[in-house]
Parts: sequence; C-alpha cells; structure tokens
Amino acid sequence: MPLTRLANSIIDGVIDSPSLVRLDVERYLACDLVFYRAPGPAGLVTRQGHAWDPVLAWARETLGARFVLAEGIAFVEQPAQALLAASSAIPPHPWRLGALHSITTLTGSALMAIALAGGALSVDAAWSAAHVDEDWNMEFWSRDELALERRAARFAEMQAAATVLETVN
Repeated sequence: MPLTRLANSIIDGVIDSPSLVRLDVERYLACDLVFYRAPGPAGLVTRQGHAWDPVLAWARETLGARFVLAEGIAFVEQPAQALLAASSAIPPHPWRLGALHSITTLTGSALMAIALAGGALSVDAAWSAAHVDEDWNMEFWSRDELALERRAARFAEMQAAATVLETVN
C-alpha cells in the first residue's frame, strides 16, 4: 500500500505542479532538522553529531553547501549560497521529486533526503538519524507502543519512497 499511496500522490500532486513541490522541499532545507542541535545533555549532543555531521560533511564536500548550526530551536538564516547549492541537487524528475519530498516530510530533513537520493545515506541510516531525539527520549521515558506502530507505518512509506528513488532515473 505505501508504494501505491506514493504513486497516487505523485500522479495527483507532483506531475502537474513540480515547482510547488520543489519549493516545499526548499522550505524544509532552509530550516533543516540537522541544523538545530540540543544544548544538552552531552549524550544527546554526541548522538546528534554522530548522526547528522556526516550529512553536513557530505553536503559541504559534494554540493559545496556550508550551513550554519544553531543550539536550540531559534531560527537561524542559512547562507543563500548554501541553499542554492543544496537546492541544485533536488531531482527534477517528478517521480524522484515526489519520492524525495516524501522522505523530506517523513524525516524532517531535506538534506537527509537529498543525501539518500545521492547515495550518501542508506534508508536505515537516514531513518535512524531522523529519530535521534525520539530514540534518546524513549531510553529515558519508556517506549510508547502506539507511537512505535505509527513509526513503523511511516518507515514503510520511507522504504517505498526509497524504492522509487532507486528505480527511477
């Protein structure tokens, strides 16, 4: 079902309006998850760095995009040159664009989605990186079975989108 749902979404919402979908991905890029780091505790800061720094290094080395990091959740404006460089990696093909958009919304990170599309991240690594904070909280406050069921359903959607990225050129 996730693949069918994604296909219908792309047919209905991307093929006729790719510029709007691209713009939505660019909006995520301007305030990407990987830019905003926790001030503490040290263990969470370390996990975020371990999961997110490779994505930023890939963007810097491969795309020439240097982003600004922030501690906390206050918005930080990103350099226009970095945004333009990363935006250039958003695929124009409607099926790949739709899959990338899906991954972006599922992870909260356009950079992770672009890195996955570029072969720099695996599906599992991107999914894990997107859930660093949630996993940290579960270790301390326990697991919520309903939330984990929802997360599993969302992961199936992530896998469907990754399948589209892998099969459509």
